[in-house]
Amino acid sequence: MYWRWGDSIRRIMAGKGRFLLCLFFLGLPLFLSSCSRRIGWGVLLWSSQNPPIPSGTVLPVYLRSDISQMWVVGIPNSYRRAENKIDKFEIPLAQFEFLGSRRKAEQRLRSFAPYTLTYAENLQDGLPIRDAADNNARRVYRLKAGEIIKILGRVEGSPALGASGDSLPGEWYQVMTEDGSKGYCFSYRLKFFEHTGGVLAVEQEAEKDEEDPELDWVLAQTWSPEIYGIMLNNGRINLGDLSRGWRFSPGQDTGIAHIYTSGLDQSFPYTKIRRSGTRSWRFEGTNLQMSLRSASTLAVQYTEAGGVLRTLLFVTLPAEIDDIVEQETTRRENLFAAIYEQGPVFTSTYYGTLSFSEEGNFTWTGNQRLIPQPINPSAADHGFIDMNLYLAPELQERYSGAFTLRFAAETGGEIPLRFMYTLDEQGLRVEYAPDTSMDGILVARRSSSPMILYFFKPRI
Repeated sequence: MYWRWGDSIRRIMAGKGRFLLCLFFLGLPLFLSSCSRRIGWGVLLWSSQNPPIPSGTVLPVYLRSDISQMWVVGIPNSYRRAENKIDKFEIPLAQFEFLGSRRKAEQRLRSFAPYTLTYAENLQDGLPIRDAADNNARRVYRLKAGEIIKILGRVEGSPALGASGDSLPGEWYQVMTEDGSKGYCFSYRLKFFEHTGGVLAVEQEAEKDEEDPELDWVLAQTWSPEIYGIMLNNGRINLGDLSRGWRFSPGQDTGIAHIYTSGLDQSFPYTKIRRSGTRSWRFEGTNLQMSLRSASTLAVQYTEAGGVLRTLLFVTLPAEIDDIVEQETTRRENLFAAIYEQGPVFTSTYYGTLSFSEEGNFTWTGNQRLIPQPINPSAADHGFIDMNLYLAPELQERYSGAFTLRFAAETGGEIPLRFMYTLDEQGLRVEYAPDTSMDGILVARRSSSPMILYFFKPRI
């Protein structure tokens, strides 16, 4: 009886083994088919070493493994090796972004496109990655010196301040570490470079770059916007524009080219400046390029977001901007000094009393006849004089100069009023210059119906 019972058990186990073995062979094709059936598409965020596939490549996805924390993705034909029949490989979950459809993956790639190949080496031990583009934001990662991060995109952020309290040169970027940590890092202590797959390391520069004296000369110059050169050629200096320090900086010390002009403040992190033609160079890793059009004119070109090529002209100036500012400031001070010495109080029977202080402030009382035109009813009876205007050549023989009276406004701010003026032994003669008379800071013509006011200087 016992023998029969044990024999029965052995027969059952033998049958179960055949059953399990049958299940294994039946299930194996199902498992293999799960790795051959595509489940979607995504974008490679961190370049692959083996096979060497660059970041920013759209790849098909076949499997996600939460146990091994890996994606199984396909190898595009252009990256397959003839000697290797493998058509799939694994990539860590954090280094790949799954999008689902190919269309969504390609849309994501377009937003990622300017920085697909851009990485950066950290030059400062302990450099923080923060959860927002702000120096006071929470730190989410601490970089080691020499650690490499992936640049995902440039973002707007608060200015980064140095130890002296001054703003540091650079921009905020969204970044990712090799283990997938993401956040924001300021570029002042980052060295940008491009990587196209394979072993990821900072690309070593050639032992000695080919000499380029023209490029060396370009990099040694200070490039100011063309409007600054026009100011000097015309002899009409707009201190408001000049004091802003608009410029083009190739950024050879930081690896970040910077365009700063009226209405534009944009940076271009690049890996290298390479010659692209006769007196022309491109900034690798960007769509920025520059070319010398003459010994003193540099054309800078880049492609805007809509695909439009924009060209800006920059020039070298015959003097330092600080010196030009000082000269113009002295010119204005001398003009005002002549008015002040002639007064400083001027009176008119019909238009009130106009008086100046040595610091350039004015008070104008009794001017009710000029309200509401040309004096705005919201204007206070005081403000400051700005000797910022110039006269057209045909007006220079008739008038001593022109100025702007900047009235304080009762609601805040200022209300400007422009006048041409003439000084004589009797006092001060002024003529209102409406908007129709102006061409920027130039009084180009008299009004068709001039409004002339005469103020006498005090009698001794």
